[in-house]
Amino acid sequence: MNEKRQAFYKSRQWENLIKLLRIERVSEDGFVICEHCGKPILKAYDCIAHHVIELTEDNVDDAAVALNPENIKLVHFRCHNEIHKRFGYGNQARIIQQVYLVYGSPCSGKTTWVDSVAEPEDIIMDIDKLWSAVRSGSCGLYEKPPELKSNVFSMRDCLLDMIRVRRGKWHNAYVIGGYPLQGERERLADSLNARLVFIDTPKEVCLERAKQKNSDWTDFVENWFERYSPPLP
Repeated sequence: MNEKRQAFYKSRQWENLIKLLRIERVSEDGFVICEHCGKPILKAYDCIAHHVIELTEDNVDDAAVALNPENIKLVHFRCHNEIHKRFGYGNQARIIQQVYLVYGSPCSGKTTWVDSVAEPEDIIMDIDKLWSAVRSGSCGLYEKPPELKSNVFSMRDCLLDMIRVRRGKWHNAYVIGGYPLQGERERLADSLNARLVFIDTPKEVCLERAKQKNSDWTDFVENWFERYSPPLP
């Protein structure tokens, strides 16, 4: 994605418009209805704004296109992927490689959500899956031997570098992590030209899921919420 469009999607004008549209388009049942499949969008992070007339470097400064409510549909993430495929955005000659930085507490459902929206041609950078790829089968499900840390982190850095320079023919990239500190996640998002997706599962739900996994994970959840700094208003 070019720098002008990336800056637009981070602008206050765009963020305020989408907040307004999400309020205006709430149904009687209290949900935004996907304007592609007609089903309710149950989670705020699963709602994405789609420009009917594609946003390009040439029209990104044209408010009649970029900020026109009639040119914007609110759809599920998965529906957005389907729209781009159906209307040819996935052609190799015009691939638009979008990156999403998906963050939230441990046990918030980050990986589950990404697995539900990602397509076969997308790339996923999930540190937990990297650990699973290299550790011995004799290790526990959540065990992370310190002797393998440098190898796992090197794999992570390699994947991030490929995403940063848009190496390969993937369409979307999902970078999954906790990233509780605003400065840390925004620096990474800037370096990757990524859009932030916050999986805002309540603390109580995360703690209950953590207890079912491993007692140590409740400490990870508590620590994340203690460190979490929300975006500035």
